[in-house]
Amino acid sequence: MKTIFYLLSFFLSFGVFAQNEALFEKGNAFYNDGKYAEAIDNYQAILESGVHSADVYFNLANANYKLNNIAPSIYYYEKALLLEPNDSDIKNNLAYAENMTVDAIDVIPEAGIAKLIHNLTDKMTFDGWAITAVCFVFVFVILFLVYHFSYSTTQKRLTFVGSLTVLALMCITLALAFHKYNLDKKDNPAIVFVQETKVKTTPNAKSEEAFRLHEGTKVQVVEVYNHWQKIKLADGKIGWVLSEDIKMLKEI
Repeated sequence: MKTIFYLLSFFLSFGVFAQNEALFEKGNAFYNDGKYAEAIDNYQAILESGVHSADVYFNLANANYKLNNIAPSIYYYEKALLLEPNDSDIKNNLAYAENMTVDAIDVIPEAGIAKLIHNLTDKMTFDGWAITAVCFVFVFVILFLVYHFSYSTTQKRLTFVGSLTVLALMCITLALAFHKYNLDKKDNPAIVFVQETKVKTTPNAKSEEAFRLHEGTKVQVVEVYNHWQKIKLADGKIGWVLSEDIKMLKEI
């Protein structure tokens, strides 16, 4: 019975893959013909099947950009960038899409050691730093064993210095892994999906208006209360918006 189940799962998966390939090619054909709405329908169908890839998000963003759909284009470029953070094409197209937004928000620059650590941490993912730390552990163990069983004074001295260096690198990469984990945990981005939203000082429709935001603006969600979300902008401004006015980037 298990064998039959696995075979059925395999053929079903293969069938879904083939169907999504056909939808992707069809979407690309519609896009090349300038039928962007039809292309969007095909790309959306792939996402609805449970398949999420940077290529699908990227093409979906491109089609929305052609239709001047500001919020969806930025949203899907950002989704693609989450899967392929170093892709230059996604970054370039996202910059073009961001030029269509109304809100001009200044980013508070980091400086000194904080900027250096942040830039270094972003060089790899949490998994990347963790795997690097584990590799250093293995190298440390090997060097320590060589040091322990070596009879040569020179070899002992070299392996001792080498093992201490590797141990220090292991501690650094482990610290960077935890720092990356904490950064990713705090990173909760969203895109404004309405033409204009009134940001309130408290999670209450009758409270004072702090400022207004427009579609396509990226915010950070720092707190949730009922149907309100507390957001923070890149320039440090904080306020509350209705949950229905924004769309979370890390939600599938």
